[in-house]
Amino acid sequence: MKRVQILDCTLRDGGYIVDSMFGDNAIKGIIQGLTDSGIDVIECGFLKDQPRQDGSTVFNCAAQVRPFLPIDRRQASYVCLADYSRYHIDNLEPYDGSSIDGVRACFFKNERYDVIEFCRQIKEKGYKLYVQPVDILGYNDGELLELIESINEIEPYAFSIVDTFGSMYKEDLQRVFYLVEHNLSGSSKIGFHSHNNLQMSFSLSQEFIDMTQGLRDIVIDATMCGMGRGAGNTNTELVMQYMNRRYNSGYDIDGVLDLIDNYIDGIRAQYEWGYSVPYFLAGSYSAHVNNITYLSNKAGIASRDINYLLNRLGSVDRKRYDYSLLENIYMEYQSSFCDDQASIQILEDQLKGRDILMLLPGYTLSSHREIIDQYIKDKRPVIISVNLLSDKYPIDYVYFSNKNRYQYWKNADGFDSYKKIVTSNVTVDSAKDQIIIDFNRLVKCGWEQLDNSGILLLRLLDLLSVHSISIAGFDGYRHSGSFNYTKKDMEKTRNTVNADEANKNIYDMLEDYMNTRKSNCKINFITPSLFERAIEK
Repeated sequence: MKRVQILDCTLRDGGYIVDSMFGDNAIKGIIQGLTDSGIDVIECGFLKDQPRQDGSTVFNCAAQVRPFLPIDRRQASYVCLADYSRYHIDNLEPYDGSSIDGVRACFFKNERYDVIEFCRQIKEKGYKLYVQPVDILGYNDGELLELIESINEIEPYAFSIVDTFGSMYKEDLQRVFYLVEHNLSGSSKIGFHSHNNLQMSFSLSQEFIDMTQGLRDIVIDATMCGMGRGAGNTNTELVMQYMNRRYNSGYDIDGVLDLIDNYIDGIRAQYEWGYSVPYFLAGSYSAHVNNITYLSNKAGIASRDINYLLNRLGSVDRKRYDYSLLENIYMEYQSSFCDDQASIQILEDQLKGRDILMLLPGYTLSSHREIIDQYIKDKRPVIISVNLLSDKYPIDYVYFSNKNRYQYWKNADGFDSYKKIVTSNVTVDSAKDQIIIDFNRLVKCGWEQLDNSGILLLRLLDLLSVHSISIAGFDGYRHSGSFNYTKKDMEKTRNTVNADEANKNIYDMLEDYMNTRKSNCKINFITPSLFERAIEK
């Protein structure tokens, strides 16, 4: 038996493109052609709780697959995928050797405890059990080890590393593989199922084949022409060629090329799949492909808009597709655009060549007041406070890019007396002494803390030819029980992990700002900060 097996899942994963309606003749021809080409495992379609339609690769039981399988099976194995939430295992008859011989059990992370009995019954019915956990990068190490421990009791035929959102890089694959390899039952194969959002699918498949040499028998999933929803999958023909060239595996590539000519090219002429910038963004954020489809259908939407909206969805919501939520975020985003050329010119006229002191609401604004007062006395800077009103300092402008902070201060005494710089995500209403700046001009995607007000103000000042920037109160976050703000009622509950992640995000954003800013004006912290080293490099 081969150490590396190729599993072609065109009729199942590729079925998303055509709603699984390949046509009975095509189904039979594809299975026959893959068998003749030496493909090791052929996934014939889905097992679901619904009546089978003519021409569909959605089956209700193994008996319905039987008519499409060749008399001479050669070395091939035939399987179907059963989504735990969409298939009652009672519909699957015991294995009798006349139809499929394996079932791939697919399940979401929140189903990982319930699916164990489902998997057990598949094996008890006599089928090879493939365990297919959706989005393996969504598991932390402890959760993955717990799942493997539960699965080991059943001893599956294979356990797959499934890169559902096409988000993996080489180091991700290596980390997950070695975790699985060291803990999975030695009798089980390890599979790899990838998607091509980052143009990494074939490269990762090669890496997986090579890194597993001498360690474990493996199964590589692929589809002809990479056929699959969104960015698609690893190409079967590419993996065959690699295996023949590197390991003399003897696959008949001509047979698969004939299948592509006879069946897949006709589908390709009517439907699209494969790499695109929107699907690259989906991979970058581990986002469900339906979110991309929904946003891409918006008239006039740009790739940077999709980038921002995915960033704002949040890590959990990205993996689902809640169109109402997506629409609300989209409409809010659209309403934040404004023409701010006149505002930028006003600020340029008033701040050009000046020394700027940014006052952020960190605790050091109180604890280091003497240092700040001395700095103000010596330098006479333009003072811009960030999301903060204070009678302790001679503030020239109050900057708001946080809607909640704006609402917090709006009813405070003296609010109307301050000159205000306000980004358009907070309000687009013009008012006396209120300068509106387009939020979208300042925001940059790629971080959970992308709308950090201190970073956004730095980006604004980078447009304005200022002489220098000094920063006070940009302390960084500490866990609950510590003082994070100069005013106690501004505090938020933070656990250690939350605080550490936020600080790393902001540090990385500050480093990025320093590396990409247009100005070379001097920047320094005058109060202690966790981010000081980011501007020293």
